[in-house]
Amino acid sequence: MAEPFIEFKKVSKSFGKLQVLDQVDLKIYEGEITAIIGKSGVGKSVLLKHIIGLLKPDSGKILIKGKPLDEFSKTELREFKRSLSYMFQQNALFDSLTVFENIALPLVERTNLTPTEIKKRVDFRIEQFELGEVADRYPSQISGGMQKRVALARALVTEPTMILFDEPTTGLDPLRKNAVLNMIAHYQSEIGFTGVMVSHDIPDVFFISNRVAIIENKKIPFQGTPLELEQSDNEVVWQFIHGQEVLQDQLTGLQPKKEVNALILEELSRVSQEKGRFTLILFTIDSLTQIKNQVGYIAAQRIFQCLAMGINMKLAGKGKAARYGLEDILVVLPGGSYSEAEGLINALLTDCSKHDVMNPEKYKKVCIDFSVKAGILEVREKTDLESIIESARKAQKIIAKMECHRG
Repeated sequence: MAEPFIEFKKVSKSFGKLQVLDQVDLKIYEGEITAIIGKSGVGKSVLLKHIIGLLKPDSGKILIKGKPLDEFSKTELREFKRSLSYMFQQNALFDSLTVFENIALPLVERTNLTPTEIKKRVDFRIEQFELGEVADRYPSQISGGMQKRVALARALVTEPTMILFDEPTTGLDPLRKNAVLNMIAHYQSEIGFTGVMVSHDIPDVFFISNRVAIIENKKIPFQGTPLELEQSDNEVVWQFIHGQEVLQDQLTGLQPKKEVNALILEELSRVSQEKGRFTLILFTIDSLTQIKNQVGYIAAQRIFQCLAMGINMKLAGKGKAARYGLEDILVVLPGGSYSEAEGLINALLTDCSKHDVMNPEKYKKVCIDFSVKAGILEVREKTDLESIIESARKAQKIIAKMECHRG
């Protein structure tokens, strides 16, 4: 791989007793968009401020094309800073300046261009971003989406080699957020600048990024392509990728998968020593992915939520349940019998059958047949976890279905 344009090597930074960065390594490549993601207050903006020289590391090095930033001469440092541009979180437009004057400001302050040359450059960006009708207006007189376009036009007017985006979509509704991300991706492809973007918009930002870096617990546990991110086994990465699923599972009362696995192993050990028993139920909602694609995301989650919340309520603390795949929920009943598992299923079906998600009339535009299956396995001897899940899946039978009424 090519040499990084910017590289952090073992960079640490503290503010008094608060350490924000600890031995951080980061590589940013030329001509790419790198997204830096993480929770609020973990140091994302601190990384950006190190790049533009507003902050200096307590230890470690920041390299620009292989040369330590702290070894730059004044001239080299000035030229490097001139090659950068910054798109601020809240746009940072000046209320007392018109759209034209806001875009022109970096050229007025940082270059020796003549007024004619400045006007030519600003007019080009105004035309490029379709701002001609509002060029003489003030920021308060234009929409939030237009303000973002003005901010990006100002960031590009100096023809920078790198643009740093600090939460460029904060406070925008979904449509405007998508418009800004599309705009950044379009102009990056057209102009070829290097982009570094701090963002909370997961997973949307992954679609326009060449590389992603996650900052967590003062370090960067992952950096790589979005494809590598999606296939990573790192638990911190999984939390970011599957954040919506985690929230949904928490709302339904489902336990983490690892807790249910630990309970199974504990029960297997007890069965081996005491010749006791425990029971599992593996529920599967057939076609959940197809429902999400054809009917909608909300419908798919409502169906899953109906089943998950019902299971959690019927368990009443007598067992544990976890999402065990996109369409699966695994229930463990310590010491439970086959008949107890059947009783739980029957009580669950009585409640779920009354829910809107099982009523074909509630699906006005698109309806899809789906079924809920359950497999019960009573375990009386020690075996391995994989075999248990496989046996429970083989034992599955359809316990409920919804069929659309077609003419």
